Amino acid sequence: MQSKAITPEEAVKIIREAGCSDEVLAHVAAVRELAMRIAKKAQENGHKVDKNLVELGSILHDIGRSKTHGIDHAVEGAKVARRLGLPDEIVNIIERHVGAGIPKEDAVKIGLPPKDYIPRTLEEKIVAHADNMIGGSKREPIAKTVSKLRKKGLEDAARRMEALHRELNEICGMDLDLI
Repeated sequence: MQSKAITPEEAVKIIREAGCSDEVLAHVAAVRELAMRIAKKAQENGHKVDKNLVELGSILHDIGRSKTHGIDHAVEGAKVARRLGLPDEIVNIIERHVGAGIPKEDAVKIGLPPKDYIPRTLEEKIVAHADNMIGGSKREPIAKTVSKLRKKGLEDAARRMEALHRELNEICGMDLDLI
């Protein structure tokens, strides 16, 4: 299937028509706004960022929540995006946005298809981390999100999230909790 280019307005229509709730729509709007601020800061600090991809990926990252609210919403979302003929770059953002990513070994343990779900590109990392910093539709300090992971016994996931925060802080030249 040929990948198709879409506009942000079309992306909003796609996630709405997929059946995502108003709460999910409010969440993706907040993630979009924060992700675009992070992308702009990274760009201002000399990094090449596809801001259009960040915007589309942040709008569509939770399309899988139209099917499930479990950890597998990223995998389900990637399936929906592929069926819709969305570009691989958007599919990858959707599939790799959970936390700071899920390594293959952990994916197998929690019943996901055996592969790495770690964000690789700067755009994937920006969307994943903006998502980490939004609880519902409100900003949360990254320490709060990390603390929630630790309370669930997910130390490796907490460390990955802290490392992603440090990496993006360096790229942006500032503490993203203050952006």
